[in-house]
Amino acid sequence: MVAENRLHPDDLIAPLFVREGIDEPHPIESLPGQFQHTRESLREEVRQLADLGVPAVILFGVPAHKDAEGSEAWNPDGIVQLALRDLRDDHGDALVLVADLCVDEYTDHGHCGVLDVTGQPDNDATLGIYEEIAVAQATAGADIVAPSGMMDGQVFAIREALDEAGFDQTAILAYAAKYATALYGPFRDAVDVTIVGGGNRSGYQQDIANGREAMEEIREDIAEGADMVMIKPAMPYLDVISRARAEVDVPIAAYHVSGEYAMVHAGAERGWLDLDAVAFEHILAVKRAGADLILTYFARHLAERLQ
Repeated sequence: MVAENRLHPDDLIAPLFVREGIDEPHPIESLPGQFQHTRESLREEVRQLADLGVPAVILFGVPAHKDAEGSEAWNPDGIVQLALRDLRDDHGDALVLVADLCVDEYTDHGHCGVLDVTGQPDNDATLGIYEEIAVAQATAGADIVAPSGMMDGQVFAIREALDEAGFDQTAILAYAAKYATALYGPFRDAVDVTIVGGGNRSGYQQDIANGREAMEEIREDIAEGADMVMIKPAMPYLDVISRARAEVDVPIAAYHVSGEYAMVHAGAERGWLDLDAVAFEHILAVKRAGADLILTYFARHLAERLQ
């Protein structure tokens, strides 16, 4: 009766992976219970999530072909665009479809943009690619595009491109404070990404030491036209979520990332943790900190237990 916060399935967004060129779903070893889906198995998974009351999914693609520019990311017949059309046909407007907007899953070098002569993303050249991806995703049926590449000016460029293409109602969920964390490893397994030369993305993702800088990024993305902002990862950055909630009025999302999920499973497999209890506590803490929307691989697990 006096609990200040409650979890409900409609707080959750389920991250899902769809892979081109497979005949059956592939389990992801480092993400227990998660799969690289075929188009058909994805449709069934989303049907079940919708029946459980989960109101939204976010799609990540694993293409059969990767190249230096990540061209499959904006191919009208690319795997995510095909999956978006499938799900729009299945659910109409009853389900919110979110598309991750980046090229790291689609490039042969694993970075979030086209590379310059130094081997780092060329910010301005990458923005043009993001514009093409946004329009392709919106055309295929995405309600929300979620730029995750952390390029300067990406929200403004995407907003202009969507508006010019007639998609002024397509919303932008900006990965505004995406940290260069050590917790993304299982996700990279899920999308078959290896950063060339053993490099990392610390040059364009947030420094894990910085909180004030994250707020600057959040304010900048809102000023450029973001409808919602995201903090990623969730648990180590509850302070950033809380501060953002106090300082901005747009909806705030938080991403409980692959490493956070995998650690709970690993502890539970050893008998050190109660999986149900810790999963619930983690996600409730993220909501308590101020997140309106929580992206979590526990979406199905929690929704089944919150009925």
